[in-house]
Amino acid sequence: MSNVPQPPTPTELPAGSRALEPQQVDLSNCDLEPIRVPGSIQPHGRMLVLQPGSLALVAWSENWPGAELPAALEAVRGLSLPALPPGGSPVSLGAVALEEVRFDVAAHRSENHLIVEFEAASPSGGNEAPIYSLGRVFLPQLQEAATVAELCGLAAREMKRLTGFGRCLVYRFDATGHGEVLAEQADAGYDSYAGHHFPASDIPRQARALYLVNHFRLIADANYRPVSLRAADARLTAADIDLSQAQLRSVSPIHLEYMRNMGTLASMSVSIVIDGKLWGLISCHDHAPRFLDTGTRLACEHLGQLLSLQIQSKESNGEVAERLELRQLTLQIVSHLSDSDATLQQLTAEVSLMLRVMRATGAAVVLDDEVWCVGDVPARAHVQELAAWIAGLGMEVYESDALAAHFAPAAQFIDVAAGVLAISISQVHRHLILWFRPEIVQTVRWAGDPQKPQGLVDGRMHPRLSFASWVEHIRGRSTPWSAAEVGAAAELRQALIGIVLRRAEELASVASELGRVNKELEAFSYTVSHDLRAPMRHIAGYVDLVDQTEGKQLSERARRYLSHVKDAAAFAGQMVDALLDFSRMGRSALKQRQVDSASLVEGLVRELTRLEPRRKVEWQIDADLPILCADPLLLQVAVRNLLANAFKYSRTRSPSRITVRAIRGDLGDGLEVQDNGVGFQMKYVDKLFGVFQRLHQAEEFEGTGIGLANVKRIVERHGGTVWAKGEIGTGASFGFILPREGPDNAAASLAPAANGEGNA
Repeated sequence: MSNVPQPPTPTELPAGSRALEPQQVDLSNCDLEPIRVPGSIQPHGRMLVLQPGSLALVAWSENWPGAELPAALEAVRGLSLPALPPGGSPVSLGAVALEEVRFDVAAHRSENHLIVEFEAASPSGGNEAPIYSLGRVFLPQLQEAATVAELCGLAAREMKRLTGFGRCLVYRFDATGHGEVLAEQADAGYDSYAGHHFPASDIPRQARALYLVNHFRLIADANYRPVSLRAADARLTAADIDLSQAQLRSVSPIHLEYMRNMGTLASMSVSIVIDGKLWGLISCHDHAPRFLDTGTRLACEHLGQLLSLQIQSKESNGEVAERLELRQLTLQIVSHLSDSDATLQQLTAEVSLMLRVMRATGAAVVLDDEVWCVGDVPARAHVQELAAWIAGLGMEVYESDALAAHFAPAAQFIDVAAGVLAISISQVHRHLILWFRPEIVQTVRWAGDPQKPQGLVDGRMHPRLSFASWVEHIRGRSTPWSAAEVGAAAELRQALIGIVLRRAEELASVASELGRVNKELEAFSYTVSHDLRAPMRHIAGYVDLVDQTEGKQLSERARRYLSHVKDAAAFAGQMVDALLDFSRMGRSALKQRQVDSASLVEGLVRELTRLEPRRKVEWQIDADLPILCADPLLLQVAVRNLLANAFKYSRTRSPSRITVRAIRGDLGDGLEVQDNGVGFQMKYVDKLFGVFQRLHQAEEFEGTGIGLANVKRIVERHGGTVWAKGEIGTGASFGFILPREGPDNAAASLAPAANGEGNA
């Protein structure tokens, strides 16, 4: 098998024919090289190009002796040709004798032509033919292999035995097209490439595409001289004859030069195709020219198919097992969340589960401005910045094992987050879950420096000359996220969205029920407070009558008791009036207008000053209080309560200092009132805005305890928010913000604010 058949010398060619000239290329345009239509073949065989149907001669290889060409054409016409679909692999037509030389004949259809190939026939191997040993010995070994690496090792050993080549490699392509050698069998005197990588540029894009179409390629002698095709029609060009499926197709002269630089004079490649994609190659090399007979080539193709099926089975089973494991972990997370209050923050409660589900070293849950972290993660500010960037991409699932290459700030925390996998729960809010992996410095051993430029000789770029081992250290990358992990993240996202939506529906139902109950309570409180006003007045009236008619006969103790009854009735009346006002807050319709808060505050300050004219109070009021969009009367009630509270609770200070500030922010505009009074403890801040909630004795400071509840209700009815801050003995501040009706409404029609004059 080591002898390459030599081409015969042509003795006679049909008149009027011409040789097809291929396009000239070098490394500067090799990605565009028309390798499917070279217009020539390798010299160890011969070719006829016929018109389908009529079998008229279209073109032929120049190595046909003139006397044999008509005989070959007649022999083909005499064969019983099977149905050959365009684009199919070559089909054997058996052996044909021409001038006492036997040829193995194979044919296939391209889109426009029937292509017939002739190669020197070899004796039949019978039951000892190579393909039989594959089924009897090799296939059981493949089935027993536990890993892909074992499969590749078996394939390299068997392919070397079948072909007799000096070195056999099995390597796979990564996502960028680089090849990694997984297994090797080599004779003494051959360089070892085990564990080495080959750059994607060694096999250009269109060559990888051709490996998907034609799974077998043999180059018997890298020093061969191509045999041109000669066309019967002068209008025919090399580009008109597609040799993609031809076993004799001449290969790129650049590749032949590459082989010679590598010290290889013969090579053979078998494609490993999985799920319609080129997974890798079985590649054989020899220092000397080497020819393979048809039977051995068929066995090599069959070996490649068996290996492809076994690798696909191993990888599919591994991926199924991985997906099953991740799904079980996902279900545990969903179950844990469903049993809790269903807030995403609860995801961080199960630290181990959260990290195991994506095999991460850190994770973070981001809900707008809140961040909860577990494991090793970047600083919270960096997590927020990264979450905002990912949310801006608009992707449901984002993954990267080289984050800094896409998000420059990630270079600051590459030690904990070189890679990230993130899911976005909401398209409206910044609700994300992120998993992090640290940098893993990779050491890649290349067969020659992939970055070294090719040399320019005689005005033409040439392939690289060196295949010496070259080590590269790759930084900035984490362990890649597998397809199963990305899929599990997508499934978890869908499950979390379902839980959040179900929780939202439950909350909406509760809110609806609360709304109904609140309306009933408002109606009840209005009715009760309204009906209690008359009895309170009657009690006070009867006490006055008893005092007037029977006062002289009553003892001092009895008159004191009646005084207590009258005071209690008066206080109860005040509370009833306050409760009635509170219930009216929720029943009356809002009549929003533009209100000048500066005029409103000025009037209320004058009103409070008249109540205690001798008291020393220092008022500090911002000069640019905002224009507020509100119901004027309700806003007056809210601001009066805040100012009155500050006035009342700073009574023990001399002087009292009360500050009124303008508040402007993204959410709207408002006011803040601060005093230097008695203050309060912040742990009670949630009680301040409740009905009848007091933090001070009534004997110290008068009031019903409903004023701040009114403030909160008024502000919230306007869609705003309230807050309170305080410290015992230092003072307190209360404020609110109301939404803007529109930008820059200060010049809009201003409603005259109720300022307390005549409303005291």
